[in-house]
Amino acid sequence: MTNETPILNEHNKQEYPPMHTAEHILNQTMVRMFGCTRSKNAHIERKKSKCDYQLTCEPTAEQMAAIEAQVNEVIASHLPVTEEYTTRDQIPPEVETDKLPENASNTIRLVRIGNYDLCACVGAHVENTSQIGTFKIISHTWESGTLRIRFKLIAQL
Repeated sequence: MTNETPILNEHNKQEYPPMHTAEHILNQTMVRMFGCTRSKNAHIERKKSKCDYQLTCEPTAEQMAAIEAQVNEVIASHLPVTEEYTTRDQIPPEVETDKLPENASNTIRLVRIGNYDLCACVGAHVENTSQIGTFKIISHTWESGTLRIRFKLIAQL
């Protein structure tokens, strides 16, 4: 996309790469299953994490189980996690840009998970989804149009 040496904004935190990559997969799963946007509010930590999604109705127990199953199917697909660089004016239309800070650099890093997900991100990720482990939804709540999903990763043996 661009051959210039990337100059990116500094990142203010260090994520746990498996959990952060799982967040990307969860976000794309929610977009595909419910037609919503990616999580607008997320708290990603090593032991457990949470993401909030704006939905028009509360998901059923079957839909929650399907979210977990789909995320684990993607993880089990052993997809490569790669990065590429582009300029702000060349960002593909499917990439949401509303979370980019106003002072974002002209060079934007895109993180791709196989053919499943593509998004702008400066965080840390695994190299392959096989390095994530098993995704487990530990609880969820629904309030005023917001679905909060709390999840953890179970390490591979």
